[in-house]
Amino acid sequence: MIYRKLGNTGIEVSEIGMGCEGFIDKSEEQVKEFVDLMEKEGVNCIDLYSPNPQMRDALGKALRGRRDKFVLQGHICTVWKDGQYKRTRNMKEVKEGFEDQLKRLETDHLEIGMIHYVDSVSEWEQVEGGPVMEYALELKEKGTVKCIGMSSHNPQAAMAAVKGGNVDVIMFSINPCYDLLPASEDVEELWNEKNYEHTLLNMDPERQKLYEECQRRGIGITVMKAFGGGDLLDGELSPAGKALNVFQCLNYALTRPAAAAAMSGARTLEDLKKSIAYEYAKEEEKDYAPALARFPKISWKGHCMYCGHCAPCPKGIDVAMVTKLLNLCVAQGEVPETVREHYAALEHKAEECVVCGACEKRCPFEVEVIKNMKKAAEIFG
Repeated sequence: MIYRKLGNTGIEVSEIGMGCEGFIDKSEEQVKEFVDLMEKEGVNCIDLYSPNPQMRDALGKALRGRRDKFVLQGHICTVWKDGQYKRTRNMKEVKEGFEDQLKRLETDHLEIGMIHYVDSVSEWEQVEGGPVMEYALELKEKGTVKCIGMSSHNPQAAMAAVKGGNVDVIMFSINPCYDLLPASEDVEELWNEKNYEHTLLNMDPERQKLYEECQRRGIGITVMKAFGGGDLLDGELSPAGKALNVFQCLNYALTRPAAAAAMSGARTLEDLKKSIAYEYAKEEEKDYAPALARFPKISWKGHCMYCGHCAPCPKGIDVAMVTKLLNLCVAQGEVPETVREHYAALEHKAEECVVCGACEKRCPFEVEVIKNMKKAAEIFG
């Protein structure tokens, strides 16, 4: 299992994480089987958006004696009411729900305290300037949560949280279909078939800027919806009109800037094993570029997907990394010191490009690599 730094939090997470869907409606023994498999394979990050009390109890028991081996991403503002999940901003409910979470999980702290499901800028402004953020900051100061997160499907709301300065982690929906759609406060627009009826061209710039801003500021991203609720794995259901495999979806998510862990919504042990198998898969099995380039309804022409098909460079330049650092600077309109340092640490620089064009011939997306190398040489020179 590969572990990644979660932004600047000081926490290391397994790049394959576990969503809590698989624990719901499972017996204590079944939940324990999940945790046993996770411990054996090194999956240490668990997202806990659901406030289901049976799930929390069973997981708490399964974690006995090994709690310190896991990174728990628990949510603030989720409660269980009348037998179902509810999102709330009522502070009495918020506090009761969070305290219930700690009690049932049999722990006195969470590594990540995730402010749950904010999909509009106006709602984020209310959260940030109100008692919810005050409570989250209080939990962080006490050490009850190590860092504060916010979950969202809207890049505008997520960007507002990033720029606010109080959030250390963003949980965001990332896959090669959702990344094409413009911001919306209605999460159902992400899988609305009407939005995919016409050919979509290239990544939504606000989503790209969000990932790059998180990278620049050291804010980690935990990924949800990497499989689009399973739709991307089915050719008939996929908005792109063509299926991807599990490895391709995970690889796409994990190659976005700032992405640290992709949460597998595994509902069975076999589902989880398939996601874990990503760690052992061959590069050609994980390679999403040829599949994306052939999607009938979607085009990424001219957009670097950081897929690595440009390699190998005869001069040893890591073209994908240079392009990623270049895009960070373009998005910011400046050269941040941290980005300059990352560039300086590269063994081979853009100015070493001999304009052979081999990279452009291999690129599935017809990216103007030579132009990008010249621009990077000018910016970082």
